[in-house]
Amino acid sequence: MDRTKPEIEPQMGPDPTEMVMEDTILGEGDTAAAGSVVEVHYVGVDFETGEEFDSSWSRGESIEFPLTSLIKGWQEGIPGMQVGGRRLLTCPPAWAYGPAGGGHRLSGRTLVFAIDLLGTR
Repeated sequence: MDRTKPEIEPQMGPDPTEMVMEDTILGEGDTAAAGSVVEVHYVGVDFETGEEFDSSWSRGESIEFPLTSLIKGWQEGIPGMQVGGRRLLTCPPAWAYGPAGGGHRLSGRTLVFAIDLLGTR
């Protein structure tokens, strides 16, 4: 799978109140299950400003972790993806880092992630 870093277009309209999932590329490999360990490439931007806050692409390497250790949006948004796929997750605060004042620099923010699933086990 030879891909380039996704560009996330500025989001229009009001912040969603529920998580939004959109498959932009359908995979054909193994399917990620809830609680599995996934290897991903991702980029995350702020919904309102479009400013990138994190990206495995910018670090030049993918990352692997158990879904159970991630934000709710990833725990619920990655299962069902197939290896080779790319999914856009728009995560309101309840699916990201919680309400404003929650102690994380992204608390209270709606976040948008483009996630490429490279592997699952």
